[in-house]
Amino acid sequence: MNDQSPGRGRRALDRLRRGGGSADLAALKERLDDLEVKVAETRRLRRRVAELEADLQEARRLNRRVAELLDIVEELLVPLSLRDEERVKAFLDSHTVPL
Repeated sequence: MNDQSPGRGRRALDRLRRGGGSADLAALKERLDDLEVKVAETRRLRRRVAELEADLQEARRLNRRVAELLDIVEELLVPLSLRDEERVKAFLDSHTVPL
């Protein structure tokens, strides 16, 4: 990274307009190259953050579904003598998704 002040490029441009040397032009080109690299990296990082956010949402959705399935399995594995058939039917009906 370059710790130059933001006004340095502007001052170099003013010197070029007044007939400054090629060193100022080279400095401007170098600064422009640095900025282009930073812009490209920023864009890449924004895309990556968006991908990670989408992946996180998918993981949350899957975790919720696993929790729902575990609830169903627990309800169905209760010993028959303790099971309330109406409650099981109501539970299954409320968690059944038509295909």
